[in-house]
Amino acid sequence: MRIIFMGTPEFSVQVLQALHGAGHEVVAIYSQPPRKAGRGKQLRPSPVQKAAEELGLQVYTPLNFKSESDRAKFDSHKADVAVVVAYGLILPQDILDMPRLGCLNIHASLLPRWRGAAPIQRAIMAGDAKTGVCIMQMEAGLDTGPVIACQTARIFAEDTAKSLHDRLAAIGSKLIVQVLEDGKFNAKPQSETGVTYAHKIDKDEARIDWRKPAEFVDRQIRGLSPFPGAWCKMNGERVKILESGRSDGAGKPGEILDDRLEVGCGLGAVRLLRLQRAGKGAMAAEDFLRGQSPLRGVVLE
Repeated sequence: MRIIFMGTPEFSVQVLQALHGAGHEVVAIYSQPPRKAGRGKQLRPSPVQKAAEELGLQVYTPLNFKSESDRAKFDSHKADVAVVVAYGLILPQDILDMPRLGCLNIHASLLPRWRGAAPIQRAIMAGDAKTGVCIMQMEAGLDTGPVIACQTARIFAEDTAKSLHDRLAAIGSKLIVQVLEDGKFNAKPQSETGVTYAHKIDKDEARIDWRKPAEFVDRQIRGLSPFPGAWCKMNGERVKILESGRSDGAGKPGEILDDRLEVGCGLGAVRLLRLQRAGKGAMAAEDFLRGQSPLRGVVLE
């Protein structure tokens, strides 16, 4: 098939590579424009743009599709289908209608649960036992289109947003290739019940409130890892907590209960497994503790 691929973050890269590897003719790549990043605030292309350029594919980065020239260019590709994966723009109806078979979206949840921007993080933070990937025929609404195919994935107790992200990207890559090989888009409308929205993660959600139950704190830490990263203050220093697990201890909320970073919560306790100081790399708890004065009794804020 002649495919337009539309995606921006790392989640989309594996899908692009799978489509290219399956022998489809990827006629154009659309991604968000380069953004300023890093200390020097240099323009940095998206992961999809970098991957596309390595494959020798043409990349387009319009701010939106309001320009007639951008719309005409999109139409000129004469694509059979557009595959959209975390692109980052709401596509107007005339764009959705331009490819011969329309636009297909790969969404990292079991629709209609977790429509929206952050389905992977929200599924972990809500304590869902399972999630998955859906291939959806796109329409003007936010993730409301009929579903062509789904595959379920279990959420494990140790999963972070990163580990679940990687597993779902692999599932989505295989699933879209299967759908395109079949060529028959037998889409079924989504259920009207069970609709939830995965709103974009707000920075205010990242600070840990140790007064919450351990179950909540553990899910917050894992659901926000590695970005933006749940954080707290330790002896006045801001520290990100990137991995954790439930433990059997009990104590004052925020108090470090032993020499292996068990921390009391409002109910129960969590053990901190991976941490990151500001300006430093992430490290396992045992490395974090090495060469440091004992932290038992310190109260995290």
